[in-house]
Amino acid sequence: MFKGQPKGLFALALANTGERFGYYTMLAIFLLFIQAKFGFSAAAATQIYSIFLAGVYFMPLFGGILADKIGFGRCVTIGFAVMFLGYLCLSIPTGPDLIGKVLMFGALALIAIGTGLFKGNLQVMVGNLYDDPRYASKRDSAFSLFYMAINIGAMFAPSAAKAVTNYFLGKSGLSYDANIPALAHQFLDGTITPENVDKIKGIQLTMTGASGMDLSTFCSTYIEKLSTAYNYGFAVACISLIISVLIYFSFKSWFRHADVNAKQAKETQTNEPDLSPEQTRNRITALMLVFAVVIFFWMAFHQNGGTMTIFARDYTQGTVDGILRLGFNIVSLVLIAISVYTLFGAVQSKSGKGRLISGLATFALWGLAYLSYSQMDQSVRIQPSDFQQFNPFFVVALTPVSLAIFGALAKRGKEPSAPRKIGIGMIVAAAGFLILTIGSLGLMSPKELDGNVSPDLVSPSWLISTYLVLTFAELLLSPMGISFVSKVAPPQYKGAMMGCWFAATAIGNYLVSIPGLMWNKLPLWGVWTILIVLCLISALFIFSIMKKLENATR
Repeated sequence: MFKGQPKGLFALALANTGERFGYYTMLAIFLLFIQAKFGFSAAAATQIYSIFLAGVYFMPLFGGILADKIGFGRCVTIGFAVMFLGYLCLSIPTGPDLIGKVLMFGALALIAIGTGLFKGNLQVMVGNLYDDPRYASKRDSAFSLFYMAINIGAMFAPSAAKAVTNYFLGKSGLSYDANIPALAHQFLDGTITPENVDKIKGIQLTMTGASGMDLSTFCSTYIEKLSTAYNYGFAVACISLIISVLIYFSFKSWFRHADVNAKQAKETQTNEPDLSPEQTRNRITALMLVFAVVIFFWMAFHQNGGTMTIFARDYTQGTVDGILRLGFNIVSLVLIAISVYTLFGAVQSKSGKGRLISGLATFALWGLAYLSYSQMDQSVRIQPSDFQQFNPFFVVALTPVSLAIFGALAKRGKEPSAPRKIGIGMIVAAAGFLILTIGSLGLMSPKELDGNVSPDLVSPSWLISTYLVLTFAELLLSPMGISFVSKVAPPQYKGAMMGCWFAATAIGNYLVSIPGLMWNKLPLWGVWTILIVLCLISALFIFSIMKKLENATR
């Protein structure tokens, strides 16, 4: 799995891990932050969320075009600085006024611009490592490992966001309750019902820091303290970026030879394949067709920070017991994820000593995971952002499984091409939302709920199962798609084509707002059905043009 990979892959992957940890820490609480602080509706909040995601993933197009002219490494360095400034601005506590909104939107713009300079160009350098014939056959597996490293950072992010939020709320004698922000805004706006007044009064009595406050003061104080706690959560991204910068520059010698665009390659007489104008057109056409398909995958997949987070808050039980507690123990999840790799080491090791050591390590990790799980309370309170740790956990844990399956198929000459994997991934994504559709049957519609928490809460297992299946789809689509772009893109357009991949992702992320806009107009199962239909149509389209895509890569 790791054997035979150039060491530059590990340096670039770790640099990306730190940056992604900060980004996903921010993303885990961002929608909750803007609703709590500014009182935005679900439709408005998901619209802001989707526009930001679109900006984050659209800016790599411009970053790639610029890097084709001035160099990939130079753009990555500038991107670090711009992102840091954005996260710094976002971490400054302000009031819920015009100044607060201006600073927030300005910070989001800086984060999007910085990410555009950083993200795609770092991945182009990863691809450049595999232009060397010695490593060319390992390109797909390399991007799977690189993608796994991204998700190591993402796996810890929700827990970090939760820990920071709870710590700063606790300092004020308060605790997190998903019901309070909406109820507090209703009270301050004068739109609250008598039943909800009684509800928020009951919650207030459970918090030592709220004793002696009248209800108006409690509502204002809670919103202020929760918003400030979220601000400090955003500051985590500043720290993680500093770590990424240290890794990137400390090990730059490992990948310096990959920091070369087409112009620099000619100046240094590096061999690059010469393509005819027709070959160039065919490759760009094939890439554009793939980009058109992935738009709808990302529209569906990134509901994790939009409607799926709202579903977790309003329709999912706020406590877990039994074996489900394991999924909300980040220590146990990390140990289990590591054990997957030691287990594969036990199976794949060529020496008896190696198999024994890996096997003992696996059992030790399982034992430690069980010990951590056994020390949990019998009933554990969970927050909506907690669910976002499942996707990165599944990515990290399932990546070696994916590599093993496709490695075995490759040895038999039966491994699907990257475009075919993408088509299969779209079908799997549809299956993921089918699970959520079934779990939503019989629940009140969001319109009937009118901003309250559903009286009929479903088990967290519905969302966990959906995240599991969507992760299978993601592993078939995202790392394979990035690998496909790095392989097929004409040399003089590598940065631009990687940017186009992210631009397609950006369009999909903007379309994330569509289910949010339909949230109060359709029953729950209707929202998820829209996503199922779009995924299936996309799969049908990519299979209909499969020959064209596969011929373009030859």
